[in-house]
Amino acid sequence: LPWRDRAGVFLRAADLLAGPRRHTLTAATMLCTSKSLQQAESDTAELVDLFRFNAWYASRLWAEQPTQAAGERNRLEYRPLENFIYAVTPFNFTSIAGNLPCAPALMGNPVIWKPASNAMLPAHYLMALLREAGLPDGVINMVPGPAGEIGNRVIESEHFAGLNFTGSTPVFNGMWSAIVRNLFAYKCYPRIVGETGGKCFIFAHSSCDPEALKTAIIRGAFEHQGQKCASASRAYIPRPLWESIKGDLAASIEDVKMGPPEDLSCFMNAVIDKMAYDNIKGYIDQVKKSATARILAGGQCDERTGYFIRPTLVETSDPMFKTMQEEVFGPVMTVYPYDEKDLERTLEICDSTSPYALTGSLFARDEAAIAAASKALENAAGNFYVNDKPTGAVMDRQPFGGGRASGTNDKVGWYHGLLRWTSVRTVKENLSPPTDYRYPCMSEE
Repeated sequence: LPWRDRAGVFLRAADLLAGPRRHTLTAATMLCTSKSLQQAESDTAELVDLFRFNAWYASRLWAEQPTQAAGERNRLEYRPLENFIYAVTPFNFTSIAGNLPCAPALMGNPVIWKPASNAMLPAHYLMALLREAGLPDGVINMVPGPAGEIGNRVIESEHFAGLNFTGSTPVFNGMWSAIVRNLFAYKCYPRIVGETGGKCFIFAHSSCDPEALKTAIIRGAFEHQGQKCASASRAYIPRPLWESIKGDLAASIEDVKMGPPEDLSCFMNAVIDKMAYDNIKGYIDQVKKSATARILAGGQCDERTGYFIRPTLVETSDPMFKTMQEEVFGPVMTVYPYDEKDLERTLEICDSTSPYALTGSLFARDEAAIAAASKALENAAGNFYVNDKPTGAVMDRQPFGGGRASGTNDKVGWYHGLLRWTSVRTVKENLSPPTDYRYPCMSEE
């Protein structure tokens, strides 16, 4: 299909999703992935935005054309890649699950889509939505099943042209290595786009608003049970400020209501599955045994009626404690109180503690402190928030992606992301081609 017709399919999908299909997909997300209504509704709205803005960004790309000169016509053609794209999507965002196959398809590429096995219900309704919007058969091909088995077969194909991935860093590293091993089998160098792990932080300065800081910790760390790539899981807070807020913060965390997603008054629900539950519980158990960390709130784990883990607040005297370094991917926030005289050193610790660089927040009202900390942490996060939680990036306002071990930073929610799925051809048409190979300076006269 021409690009305008392709865009039309996804614009129709956006209209359907914003209208009659909105509640179906939202409910599927809630029931299948244990999301609260607020979180699931935001997820659906984000996918509507992705469909609409991607179509708009594609139109901007086609409008970007080279300079014209007398006697010639010049143009850029945004061609699809020569073969198929493999999209691997996570359980935690239906919007990501929809965008990863649809963005390459918008640019004209056929896609094999491997959805997360624990998020098949929203994936099913997404495919139904796209068919209803007019997506031709064979453009996006959903293949459920074991990730390793499917991925190996796909990457070994000579027709493999690119990977669009969201998931864990070890899995992404393994897939990249497999692509390198198979490199000489491909017709073209594959495009590799990945958004992977995170150890996202909140850094507080003594000038910050304490109430805003407490709210950001609870929302940033515990929404969707801390299972967002961008969820805050470590914080650095000046010791006097920390001593003044930790009691109220712990009490607020203990008051957080948890239950099934059908109970719309719940702030938190269960974690996704048994594997996640056991992993998170393992970190909490290590805190309970530690001499350098202690639990101030939460810490209870109960799998009798679902995989429920209470929001857990940890205080540590060791900035290199395990839950300050490793991605927990659950409702565990670890706070390191620092001495104000050690501000610069603590900024260095924040920057170097984790291999990841996805999101981070700075809380301060002193403009000089904001400028200095922003500079010190410029490579610590691909999305950096000042006086806001490190989650909740919005299309066209905060393009999303991180560096280091957090991915390739190709910025979902911006036209840069679409450029990865097109192979640009430059075309020059000479309106007055030369008829003599000799240049004027070669004349003997």
